Amino acid sequence: MSIFPKISLRLEVEKYLKEGFMNKEVVSALGKQEAERRFETLLNHLSHPPSFTTVRVNTHLASVQHVKNLLLDELRKQFNGLSVPILQHPDLQDVLLIPIIGPRRNIKKQQCEAVVGAQCGNAVLRGAHVYVPGIVSASKFMKAGDVISVYSDIKGKCKKGAKEFDGTKVFLGNGISELSRKEIFNGLPELKGIGIRMTEPIYLSPSFDNVLPNYLFLQNLPSAVVTHVLDPQPGEKILDLCAAPGGKTTHIAALMRDQVPYTHRHTCGNTSITSVSGLKGEVIALDKISNKVEKIKQNALLLGLNSIKAFCFDGTKALKLDMVKDAEGKPPFLRESFDRILLDAPCSGMGQRPNMACSWTLKEVTSYQPLQRKLFTVAVELLKPGGVLVYSTCTITLAENEEQVAWALATFPCLQLQPQEPQIGGEGMMGAGLSSEQLKQLQRFDPSVVPVRDTDIASLGDARIEDMIWLANKDCIGFFIAKFIKCKST
Repeated sequence: MSIFPKISLRLEVEKYLKEGFMNKEVVSALGKQEAERRFETLLNHLSHPPSFTTVRVNTHLASVQHVKNLLLDELRKQFNGLSVPILQHPDLQDVLLIPIIGPRRNIKKQQCEAVVGAQCGNAVLRGAHVYVPGIVSASKFMKAGDVISVYSDIKGKCKKGAKEFDGTKVFLGNGISELSRKEIFNGLPELKGIGIRMTEPIYLSPSFDNVLPNYLFLQNLPSAVVTHVLDPQPGEKILDLCAAPGGKTTHIAALMRDQVPYTHRHTCGNTSITSVSGLKGEVIALDKISNKVEKIKQNALLLGLNSIKAFCFDGTKALKLDMVKDAEGKPPFLRESFDRILLDAPCSGMGQRPNMACSWTLKEVTSYQPLQRKLFTVAVELLKPGGVLVYSTCTITLAENEEQVAWALATFPCLQLQPQEPQIGGEGMMGAGLSSEQLKQLQRFDPSVVPVRDTDIASLGDARIEDMIWLANKDCIGFFIAKFIKCKST
């Protein structure tokens, strides 16, 4: 049952999305009433968090079972002895699933209040504590140690430093302030730590602030699926074209086993000699924002991965137009340089959850399609014949997903759409002129296929593992994946 209203959008954006989800093909197949019901259900889901927290185990440094045991101990501490199950995903062996408990409806609101920004509020709903930069407003007499109610200013109307706020705000739960109001708003730049430690959140979700940082990477389920669909192999040269913050980059390197030793046997006279060589894969990660590239490098270092080379470079310019040899493996690159390419494209991000309000204009939402096509064109040129290109977004729009697939197949005859393994999401959405067979080869993660639901400890105890896995697969963020193979040289 919904606890928050549906995502708040500009009228022009909601109309645009509705036209996509109620296009002629969809309405013809489902009927107008059912198509509209699914669209409204989707908008409702977007304002709520997914049913599970998903973490990827860094199998390069530890086994899944070892990390699972460490995580069970951690959760018992965080939840004061409460026993919450951790499931290993049957199709994604390096992924662990932790059910989110909530919404909890009997939390008593306090007189003392703090208001946080929308982004901070979204993070709190997924298990984070409140850090000082996220606090927008606090009650006049708030002191360190006070129990306070935390609210999200979902429309960004609260003024920084306000002592009270009567605008649109959503209750997130209670916490204990680690600082006074005066300390929070005194402007000292070093105050970046936890400002409010959440003790009674509406949704009980584990915090991963500095929890097993070498072993775990917090990642939405579809984001982990993408790298398995790419299926990187040891010794390959792989490009992550828009890589920050490096979740998929580090996953690629881990699946390639970073560096795999192999043996070579040869005979010298009557003596058989076995020598050990190193088969080193290479993962090139590009992003055009320098501090994001530093984040990729930090994550690679933290996870003990050596095969990643990260560069601050604009992916639309990554193709070397002259035929002069590469400068020490740095961008731009010669045509047909890579075995596999991941294009996790910049997008409107309309599939992210929870998201209670989006203030973007229609112009902003629709600005991504041309950029995605520029990046895609570069990716096709950089891919070797026989190579694999995976395109993904964390958005729900037809224009950035199925329409891009239709455009790619029409523009690049050298590309063929491929079936995906594992196939966890649903098939693609009708409306872009793709055939039924082509739609089945796509993966669209659409949370509207399940109702918004409450989860409590008692219901978890009675739930079958198969049902919980099914729910985790369905009730995640909105996401899209397409896989292509390049059949011949361009």
